[in-house]
Amino acid sequence: MKQYQKKLDQLYTEFSSGENGLSTEQAVKNCEKFGRNVITEGKKKSIPVIFLEQYKDFLVLILIIAAIVSAFMKDVESCAVILVVITMNAILGTVQTVKAEKSLTNLKKLSAPTAKALRNGEKVIIPSEEIAVGDILLIEAGDQICADGRLIECASVQVNESALTGESVNIDKDMSDIEGEKPLAERANMVYSGSFVTYGRGKMLVTEVGMDTEVGKIASLIQNASERKTPLQNTLDEFGKKLSIAILIVCAVVFGLSVLRGGKLMDSFMFAIALAVAAIPEALSSIVTIVLSFGTQKMSKENAIIRKLQAVEGLGSVSVICSDKTGTLTQNKMTVRKIMVDGRIIDTDAVDLDDEKVKTMTRAMILCNDSSCKDGVEIGDPTETALINFGTKLGIDTDKVREDLPRISEIPFDSDRKLMSTLHVIDGEKVLYVKGAADVLINRITSSDEEKAVITQRVAELSEKGLRILAFAEKKFDKDTVCPEDEDGLEFVGLIAMMDPPREESKAAVAECRKAGIKPVMITGDHIVTASAIAREIGILDDNSKAVEGHELDAYSDEELVDFVKDKAVYARVTPEHKIRIVKAWQANGCIVSMTGDGVNDAPALKQADVGVAMGITGTEVSKDAASMVLADDNFATIVKAIRNGRNIYENIKKAILFLLSGNFAAILVVLFNSLLGLPVPFAAIHLLFINLLTDSLPAIGLGLEPHSEEVMKRKPRNANESILTRPFLGEIALYGVVIAIAVASAFLMGNKTSAALGMTMAFAVLCSARLFHGFSCKKKGPVIFSKDFFNNKFGLMAFGLGMVFLNSVLLVPQLKGLFKIADMTGMQFAWIYILSFGSMLVIQLIKAIFFTKSEK
Repeated sequence: MKQYQKKLDQLYTEFSSGENGLSTEQAVKNCEKFGRNVITEGKKKSIPVIFLEQYKDFLVLILIIAAIVSAFMKDVESCAVILVVITMNAILGTVQTVKAEKSLTNLKKLSAPTAKALRNGEKVIIPSEEIAVGDILLIEAGDQICADGRLIECASVQVNESALTGESVNIDKDMSDIEGEKPLAERANMVYSGSFVTYGRGKMLVTEVGMDTEVGKIASLIQNASERKTPLQNTLDEFGKKLSIAILIVCAVVFGLSVLRGGKLMDSFMFAIALAVAAIPEALSSIVTIVLSFGTQKMSKENAIIRKLQAVEGLGSVSVICSDKTGTLTQNKMTVRKIMVDGRIIDTDAVDLDDEKVKTMTRAMILCNDSSCKDGVEIGDPTETALINFGTKLGIDTDKVREDLPRISEIPFDSDRKLMSTLHVIDGEKVLYVKGAADVLINRITSSDEEKAVITQRVAELSEKGLRILAFAEKKFDKDTVCPEDEDGLEFVGLIAMMDPPREESKAAVAECRKAGIKPVMITGDHIVTASAIAREIGILDDNSKAVEGHELDAYSDEELVDFVKDKAVYARVTPEHKIRIVKAWQANGCIVSMTGDGVNDAPALKQADVGVAMGITGTEVSKDAASMVLADDNFATIVKAIRNGRNIYENIKKAILFLLSGNFAAILVVLFNSLLGLPVPFAAIHLLFINLLTDSLPAIGLGLEPHSEEVMKRKPRNANESILTRPFLGEIALYGVVIAIAVASAFLMGNKTSAALGMTMAFAVLCSARLFHGFSCKKKGPVIFSKDFFNNKFGLMAFGLGMVFLNSVLLVPQLKGLFKIADMTGMQFAWIYILSFGSMLVIQLIKAIFFTKSEK
């Protein structure tokens, strides 16, 4: 038998409790017996496990094999360099993962609620995690429920259970006995963890805590759900495998040619290993991690806390944003927009308090109202607090009005009557004020049919704009108490129309999404008229898109839904199942989908989405666990900023890849050129390792930290299945690689006329310096040498400067010359190194000017 089906006496006995609550000792016993009131996280990976997982990449595994072979061949330098590079990457990845988890933990601490409980017969305030099964909790408007429980007292309690059900309408609660199975939304005698009391007060007997609550059960399901890789992860995985296979084939060819030419087997093998190490861009993983880490720091300053590092890039690939309405696109604060008195609709900015009709309306809205706002803290139903805030905005001292005109009798609001009434003495006469739904109140007023027709018309006009309507009426009274039968024969006072208004920045953020080729979609539990009005106001809904209610989705299969969603921009009255189906349908259309949410019911969709975005202020802990990113300000505009950052980061990663692969391709071409012509090897193994560690990594990191551009938001998002290595991109890599290879081969041939050692030295020096200069060429699609962008990246300039210092130290310092097998050079030969390397950059700039100026990004 479920807790909502049991009798109260049975529950008291089961939990050793009573109307005065638990004793301190019994609370401790119940915690031991039934568990603590905490949502336990999924089993966290230890730091050593996280560290070891950084080595799972295919490229890294190849490098580890190369390091092992180098160690067996007693090539200590090669082994050490490989291990240092991949270990640095593993440390960076581990630190960032642990750091992200700490950010989330800190966020959770901020949202940990407290509860008012009866312990030893006395009222005490305790942290939510200390609540025990059998505790009696006191609840009132504004409280967050911290555990599941059965109501034992109920005075007009209304609860918002949207975190569990997705339904935004407040639920009326009572203490009735329930027989038979009922869905959660129909268990009127229960309240659930994660929900909020919006009206009334009462007491509850705690029946479940922690992982036994409804929230806990959903949390358990989510922890077992699988996550999707971001487009960059998929691309780099595929790219790494193909590149490694290609490089291994090239190395095998070089090894075979060297042996056929009579080279020593061991020397040939070691050179092939060194070439593999130089050709594989093992710095790429480190660079991606560093760039993403910098991205998370930038985004945290813009109110976006990244839980998973790859979510930064994933956001940059998003083509559809499915967003909640309340609090994300809107202010999550009901606001009076218009009033209607004497048949006139008046904007709030044009309200005149000298108008007697208006004065009567404002007095009624303040007095017939249970909410309050003191020192900026709002207590009560959001609709009622909106009325108080409106009065304050008009310059009315609402506390003084209530003090001067105290309430002498009342009938609280209930869902059956849809009315609330209060009785006051005004100017020596008793006056009854009544507030409620317009369709109910219009049948209780004494106005003529013509006047009622005008009122009905005004209600329709305001409702069509998505405004929520409250009607007010009054009548003179001669009794000291009021009962429901007195709520008749009323004189109509007026209407107040209110709405949760859009955030000021939402309209601009939606416009930026559209410009960037991203489709914004609103998914809400609110009424379709209200949702459509907000969506149209901020630009989500237009003449080319439609609004639908969730139940309409039930008529379509998952396959049919793929086409159905294409022109839909607003989904109202949706369930958690609808949200998941909408996300899956967009993904089936080849889109990268971001989903925002704050409730437990959103968590499955957050997990299903490519990038789940949870709310930091209003979000439940379960939704935060399921998300890749948490918004500290619950603001849709913050998502757009994150997308801009993600796109820029992806562009910078592409620049680093272009730099690495074109340089590596040049080295491979020169080696193949010498092997095919029977010339001596152009590089020593130590040369390739130096290039790999310094002239590869430093400029690549600098490119990864290029300044961000607003231009990225003028392009459409890339296709979800698009590889990073597109044909045009591979063409650029090959073209630039050939230019650098010609310069390096020329240097080798020039030096080889004197000796093989000098040829090797000049080839090594030109390859290093040409790649350092090439870092500037990779900054943008078009030519950069005569533009302001040449000097706009301090990290790139530092990388170039350090690279030049290291290279010239190797070429000129006697102790290093011996270690790196550097031959003596004349001044002219030294000059040719920089003529050839700088010349390669000029040639590449010329190519860019001819072919890429028009398509410059």
